[in-house]
Amino acid sequence: MEGIELTAFEIISSVGAARSCFISAMHSAREKDFIEAEKLIEEGKQHFLMGHHAHSKLIQEDAAGNHPTINLLLIHAEDQLMAAESFKILANEFILINKEIKNLKDIK
Repeated sequence: MEGIELTAFEIISSVGAARSCFISAMHSAREKDFIEAEKLIEEGKQHFLMGHHAHSKLIQEDAAGNHPTINLLLIHAEDQLMAAESFKILANEFILINKEIKNLKDIK
C-alpha cells in the first residue's frame, strides 16, 4: 500500500487512537480521576497531532498542484479526523464540568 491510501490509513489510525483517549478521559472524569483524565487528553492530543500532520501533507500537496485522488477511504479519514476533534472539545468540556460539580459538592 502506498500513496493516498497509506496516508488515509495513517490518519484513521492516529485519530482513532486519539478519539479512544478522549472517550477514556471522559470516563476517568466521571469517576473523579482528573489526573488520569488530563493524562489521557494529552495522550489523545499527541495521537491527533500525528493524524493532523498526515492530513496537512495532503493539503500542501494539493496546494502545490499535486491533487490527490479523492476516494471513499480519504473521505472516511477526513470524517474520522473531524469526529476526533469534536470528541476532544467535548472531553475537555466534560472534564471541566465534572471538576465544577466536584468543587460544588466539596463546598457543601
